Parts: sequence; structure tokens; C-alpha cells
Amino acid sequence: MRVPSHSHRIRRLIRTRDSMWHPSHDFYKWFVLANIMIGTFMAVLDATIINVALPKMMSSFGVGLDKIEWVLTAYMLALAVMLPAAAWLADHFGYKRMYFMGMLVFTAGSFMCGMSNNENILIFSRVIQGLGAGIIQPLGMAIIVREFPPKQRGLAVGFWAVAAAASVSFGPLIGGYLVDNFSWQLIFDINVPVGIVGMLVTVLIQREIKQKRVGKFDLVGFISVSLFLPVLLYALTEGSAITNSEGWHAPYILACFAVSVIAFAVFITAEFIVENPMIDLRLLGNYNFGISTLVMFLFGIGMFGSTFLLPLYLQNSLGYTALQSGSVFLPVGIIQGIVAPISGYVSGKINAKIPIIIGILMMSLSFYLNANLSFLTEHGAIMLPLYLRGFGMGIIYSALLAVSLVDIPREKMAQASGINNVVRQLGGSFGVAILATFLSTRVTYHTQMYGEALQINAPAYQASVKNMSETFVHHSGSSPAAAKKQSQYMIMSNVTKQAFIEGINDDFLIAAFVTLIGGIPVIFLRVKKKKKV
Repeated sequence: MRVPSHSHRIRRLIRTRDSMWHPSHDFYKWFVLANIMIGTFMAVLDATIINVALPKMMSSFGVGLDKIEWVLTAYMLALAVMLPAAAWLADHFGYKRMYFMGMLVFTAGSFMCGMSNNENILIFSRVIQGLGAGIIQPLGMAIIVREFPPKQRGLAVGFWAVAAAASVSFGPLIGGYLVDNFSWQLIFDINVPVGIVGMLVTVLIQREIKQKRVGKFDLVGFISVSLFLPVLLYALTEGSAITNSEGWHAPYILACFAVSVIAFAVFITAEFIVENPMIDLRLLGNYNFGISTLVMFLFGIGMFGSTFLLPLYLQNSLGYTALQSGSVFLPVGIIQGIVAPISGYVSGKINAKIPIIIGILMMSLSFYLNANLSFLTEHGAIMLPLYLRGFGMGIIYSALLAVSLVDIPREKMAQASGINNVVRQLGGSFGVAILATFLSTRVTYHTQMYGEALQINAPAYQASVKNMSETFVHHSGSSPAAAKKQSQYMIMSNVTKQAFIEGINDDFLIAAFVTLIGGIPVIFLRVKKKKKV
């Protein structure tokens, strides 16, 4: 007689009808929710935790901003590409099986990130991580919706949203603590044991859900969009890179643009021809949904782009530690989590365009206030725009989502929600790529301007060098010749740092302008008049 294995006995015990882990038990769905929340927290966390570690990574690998930005962009792109494909894979292979695979891929990618010894391996590992996260996020929501009855579904989705919001607040803070006290590798290593526990819980507790009829996978659409997005962003970031002496006219840059245009044309054509498109672009023909999607894209550019910029300024210009720069983001997610449900409720009572426009104005104002940074900027002046940003993000997202889905048929709701998530991630990817490219260009410009204004023979320059040299001689015992060189170096170093700050300020102005432009389409949304009670 065959003796059951230890794992088989555990699984059989868990599946016993009287067990709280049995699908028929009232507690079962809450255990599933807890497992989903852990996966969601990790997936969203790794899009935010990385920002405070970028300066340390640049120093560790000896690379510039144009290279290290791909550590963030690669993850967001892979996540965005995988989001629409995850639903078909789950329908075909089973939700439990694919959620487990998502956790496995994400955990393996996290392990590879922690073991990476150069920037190229790290970027590749982040792609693996992003593919796993692109499965975890949409399937987690789908599993919750399937496991909870309609009367409890709103509460369950609310808990799921708390996990996502918490990672926005605590991601930079956790990342800063780990980078300061241990190493940047640990921000990835901590995912490994949590991921293993999540996989075990998924195998032992979660039941399988599988669709009986599944259409063909949109392979052409998947390949074309997977080719279009990375190649286009690569061309945008490399066009003004320091390593590219030929600029935008370089043959490989032009070739990348050509490939991305062809891939985009193939993708658009395929999505309108195939029977089961990966992304149902016909939904964009819905008036409100199409306009809201455009606003969501512009919203993503400012939101993710600003989160990428601020830690660079705080650590490189003000000397903040990674923990200090991460802590400034703590109120943003908390405020957003409080405001979002209130905004959703209010938008159902009044014209939803009002809170959306107010939120966009608050976001734009926050970016504009950040465009006046300097060496002397105080902590309060840094935090005020972040408070405004938390309010703005909380107000915009709930109200905009409600308006965008109001005329979408119930059977198309999952597809429409997926498009919203994809577009927001794409906006973030483009935001990071465009603002990083613009930052490099503007820093070079301001350095040249300051360099031309810095006349070596000018009396003011000579007086500054003389005074600083005397200070070095009297306080550090340097020789007059060494003190003069130290003084000249400090002046040039200050010029370089000031040029960097001016480049950051220019980027925030761009983010403010793009976000403000996003408010224009909102005016044309069609909102039904509320009936008087």
C-alpha cells in the first residue's frame, strides 16, 4: 500500500470540509485575500522601492542616469506588456496555476536582481521581475472578484487597494532603510522568502478556477506591442545620451524609430482584425473611456516621473540619505488612501468632472512648486508639494475611473479595467524615459551657460578663489598652490551641482505642463446629470 507523502497529507488535511481552509468555509476567502494582498504589495512595492536606490546603483556600477533609468523602466514596461496577456493565460491554464507562476517568476527575478553584478544583468532581471508582477496584479483582482459574493466584494477590493496604496507609502521608506543600513541588493532579496511563502500558501489553500472555452491567443498583438514599446523608449533615451555622439541622427536611433513604427502599425492592425484581441482597442471608441484613457496616460507621466526625480535631487543635491529621501513619500500614499474613497463617493453625488479638474490642478501646482528647488530649499517647502500631490492623486483616480467605465458593458468591464492599468503603466514608462532624457539635456545646457558666465579673469571669480584659498591655508594647513586648486575645484563642483538642480527644476515644469494639458480633455467628458431625490 502506497504511503501518502507529507505534503499530500497536509493538502488533504487542509481540504477537509470542516477545515477553515476549505473553499466552503467562511474563512477561506479571507485567507485567499490575505495571500493576494501580499503578492500585490510586493509587485507594486518594487515599482516604488527602487527610486531611492538609484543614486547608490549609479555609484556602484559607475553609470549615468541614461543607463540606470532602465532599471525602473524595464520593470514597468514588462509589467505593462504582461497585464493584458495574463487574463488569457489564466483562462486557459487556470487562475491558481498562473498566479503561482507569477509568484515564481517574480521571486526568481528578485533573486536574480539581488545577485546582479553589473547594470545589464540587473536590467534583464528586472524584466523577469516585471513579467511576474504583470501576472500577479490582474489575476489577484480577478481571483478576489470570483471568490467573494457581491455584497462583500467592495470590502475585499478595498483591502486589496490598501495593499497597493501601502506599498506606495512604505516602498521608498523601506528601500531607504535597507540601502542605508545594508545594501541596495537587499531591496530585492527580501522578496525571496516572502515569495516562497506566498507560493506555498497558493498551492496548499487556493482552489483552481478555469474557463471552459478560451479563444486563441493574440500572438501577433503580443509580439508587436512587446517590440514596439521597448524599442521606442530605447530610441528616446539614447537619442541624447552622452555615449551617442551622433545624437538623434545616429543610424541605430533612426533604425529603432523605424522598427517601432512598423511594430505599432502591425499591432493596431492585428487588434482590429483578430477575433480575440489582446487589447480590445474598439473600447477606445467609447467617448468617455477614450478621453479618460488619454488623461490617464498623461497622469501617469507626471506621477511616475516626479517620483523618479525627487530622490535624485534630495540625495545628490541636499545630501539626504536614502532613508531620509524615502521618508518624504510616506504621507503621499496615506493621503491618497484616505482621499480616494471620499472622492469616489463625492463623484457619485456631483458632476464628476469637478473633482477630476480639482485634482489635476493640485497635481500641476505641486509640480510647479517643485520647479523652484535650490541648495537652500527647506524641508517644509519639499513636503508641501507632496501633500498636494497625495490629495491630487487620490481625487483624480477614483473619479476618473468611475467616469471612464460608466458606459462600458458589463462583459467588457474586465478588459476596460485592464486597459486602464496598462495605459497608466505606459504613461509612467514614457514619463521616466522622457524626463530622464530631458534632464540630461538640460543639465548639459545649464553647465554650458554657467561655464560661459564663469570668467576666470573676472574680479569676482579671483576674489572668491583668493578668499577660499586663505580659508584652506589657515584651517586645513594646505599649501597656497594646493589651496588654490581646491578652491577652483569647489567652484566648478558647485556650478555642476547647480546645473543639475536647474535641470531637475526644468523637468518639474515639464511635468506640471503635461499634467495641466491632461485637464483639457476632461472638459469634454459627458457626465449624466444627477437625479434630484
